[in-house]
Amino acid sequence: MRVKVISRSTDEFTRERSQDLQKVFRNYDPALRTQEKAVEYTRALNAAKLEKIFARPFIGAMDGHIDAVSCMAKNPNYLKAIFSGSMDGDIRLWDIAARKTVCQFPGHQGSVRGLATSTDGDLLVSCGVDCTVRLWKVPMLKMVDSNDVIGDANQPSAVYTWKHAFWGVDHQWDGNLFATVGAQVDIWDQNRSEPINSFEWGKDTVLSVRFNPGEPDVLITSASDRSITLYDLRMSSPARKLIMKTRCNSICWNPREPMNFTAANEDTNCYSFDARKMDEAKVVHKGHVSAVMDIDYSPTGREFVTGSYDRTVRIFQYNGDHSREIYHTKRMQRVFCVKYTHDGTYLVSGSDDTNLRLWKSKASEQLGVLLPREKRKQEYLDAVKERYKHLPEVKRIVRHRHLPKPIYKAANLRRTMIEAENRKEERRRAHSAPGSMPVQPFRKRRIIKEVE
Repeated sequence: MRVKVISRSTDEFTRERSQDLQKVFRNYDPALRTQEKAVEYTRALNAAKLEKIFARPFIGAMDGHIDAVSCMAKNPNYLKAIFSGSMDGDIRLWDIAARKTVCQFPGHQGSVRGLATSTDGDLLVSCGVDCTVRLWKVPMLKMVDSNDVIGDANQPSAVYTWKHAFWGVDHQWDGNLFATVGAQVDIWDQNRSEPINSFEWGKDTVLSVRFNPGEPDVLITSASDRSITLYDLRMSSPARKLIMKTRCNSICWNPREPMNFTAANEDTNCYSFDARKMDEAKVVHKGHVSAVMDIDYSPTGREFVTGSYDRTVRIFQYNGDHSREIYHTKRMQRVFCVKYTHDGTYLVSGSDDTNLRLWKSKASEQLGVLLPREKRKQEYLDAVKERYKHLPEVKRIVRHRHLPKPIYKAANLRRTMIEAENRKEERRRAHSAPGSMPVQPFRKRRIIKEVE
């Protein structure tokens, strides 16, 4: 004889906490729930409004420098550690969680222009306008207790003096080499006091350098002659050079797609390129109203952060043409450097007002440990917002960002100028011989030529 019994899992009706409400079982048959879409739309609208209400991206400021913060570097060994260098030659190691200086590295006589850490996190390389490269041993176990402040670190493990001032440095991924830039590109070995190789293409100052995360022998630089140059250490000369109409202040590879890179340009835009096809930008990222000074990719490679001379920090999708978020405070001045933390949860910005500022990468994200119930609810609300994001009311609320008045006015003025340029171009084309003025795509408009 077969006996049928009703069985159910204890997980379905057991409460997580005694204060929780009992779970209500619902029938999700669409025929019985005629108002489901209307209810979900209202939930999406409310979720969008609540996200705006709870958007508190700014966490805190870290003060200690007595001059503008010029560069930063992450420590691969510690999630909560970051290095910063300032215009007065001061280098500091910060504990982001405690927002305190853990250690100082004194020695540079002028401004520190570049900081980089080795992949194992044991070595810090710094360079500046005093024509020296300094190698520092990074203190290891002292980061465990954030209340212990070391003070000044020991003397640098090595000091290399060279012929010209330096403007940037980057360390090779999983290697012993690092590159410095200034009057030329120099490749150094950690154990050699002179460069093992030098590259030069033109006589202008090179501003920034980045090693490729996927191919350790490939690096890219941007220079004041408006060029972006690709180098391969296995070759005796630079590989390719792209010349634009305005110079790029900083450059960064996408860590998940290491053939792509994004350049922060003086003309207020960022340009994403494929290194294999540099005659056209893949995406032009617009939004800033002044020169973009620095750029850094999230560890996921899905978005990047930019800092600008217009005193704002913006977050862009890697394939989006406009910013997802705009961060600003009344006291923050021109932003010279920005970095994502290694887990992609926070941003750190360094600005002209001597402060480092800590931000959330998602403005309305709840900090701390979330209960499974809270996490599920947040995922549901995100899914509902994604489903109804095309509807005008939800779209308007999600897209709206409050801007400081000077930036709002500058954006309007810039929009008017671009419209006037476009009208002028259309009229000139209308009164020219057919085909004499071909329409040039916006992604190619700022590129002059590619040299090999």
